[in-house]
Amino acid sequence: MFENLSHLALQHYWWIIISLLGSLLVFLLFVQGGQTLIYRLGRTEQERTMIVNALGRKWEFTFTTLVTFGGAFFASFPLFYAASFGGAYWVWMIILVAFVIQAVSFEFRTKPNNFLGQKTYETFLFVNGMVGTIFLGTAVATFFTGSPFFVSEMNFSQWKSPFHGLELALDFGRYATYINLSLGLAVFFLARILGTLFLLNNIDDAIINKRGLHVMLKNTLPFLFFFLFFLVNILVRKGFAYDPATGTVYLEPFKYLKNLLEMPVVLVIFLTGLVLVLISLYKTWKSFDTFHSKAIWLAGPGAVMVVFALLLTAGFNNTSFYPSTYDLQSSLTIQNASSSKYTLTAMSYVSLMVPFVFAYIWYAWRAISRKKIDKEEMEEEGHKY
Repeated sequence: MFENLSHLALQHYWWIIISLLGSLLVFLLFVQGGQTLIYRLGRTEQERTMIVNALGRKWEFTFTTLVTFGGAFFASFPLFYAASFGGAYWVWMIILVAFVIQAVSFEFRTKPNNFLGQKTYETFLFVNGMVGTIFLGTAVATFFTGSPFFVSEMNFSQWKSPFHGLELALDFGRYATYINLSLGLAVFFLARILGTLFLLNNIDDAIINKRGLHVMLKNTLPFLFFFLFFLVNILVRKGFAYDPATGTVYLEPFKYLKNLLEMPVVLVIFLTGLVLVLISLYKTWKSFDTFHSKAIWLAGPGAVMVVFALLLTAGFNNTSFYPSTYDLQSSLTIQNASSSKYTLTAMSYVSLMVPFVFAYIWYAWRAISRKKIDKEEMEEEGHKY
């Protein structure tokens, strides 16, 4: 079946899978967003324990998806992995450390003889929630703004900055830095919104629910501001296009806007997802007492659709998904950065197992979340994070 597809068709197929995994990861960052709200929503030790345990039942889904996303990217587009992970390693190391301390915190927060104390691990969870989301969003923004790397004819990549990725978020002399940070901050505030909606769906406590409404309001406005700042900037700026026949990369005015208009299916996915997110926010404010527990199931799929469409816009329609600002012709595309046809074909057969994995995740999710967390459960003996 897959062996009958062309190399280009397989490259498009795997970019769709990468985009889907990336969009699911952004949705699952609600765990990170919720971690930044432990002290905002929980004023007592019991309330904070309820919040941590609600998030603790789901944190492994986020971690697993992150690892799967990175592994799939490495296998299908290894040149990107070499250029980005080998060059901008400080960014990726910061993200990695942030997720490592998350795993440690959930495991040791309530362990006996915990000499660091619960507050230390709760601080680690906050750091993971803030740093992990902002830096991930900033890294993805470089798909549209570019990075300073060079790739030789032998596919040897070099990062042409001594800061190895930190300049993408901290070089305030470049306007692109503000675009990068705007997406990072948009992901951060979106994660807090999704985290609030998730906690409202999984915790049976009127006081926490009431605080959640105020948190939603305070995080929605900055989310909309930073996301619209990022979106408007990428739609009106020059994008990185390439000639599929020669591979020559060049700057094209309004490239990403043209991509959305020339790919109507992607545009519909993007607009539908955006509408779902906005409806979930509006409904939560308007009918809080009767709707809040289900809003996550509108906002979640909406966020997945928006990110999915953005990633497709970055890689499809003869667009460089990882452009180089140092040497335009070193920019990576789904054609010049992918694995061989044989590798992509073999991996494609493995990808047929993905629906079964999703089915298992859904089953496990429903089994874990069948009963909302309440104060009585936290007072019972048993495993608690």
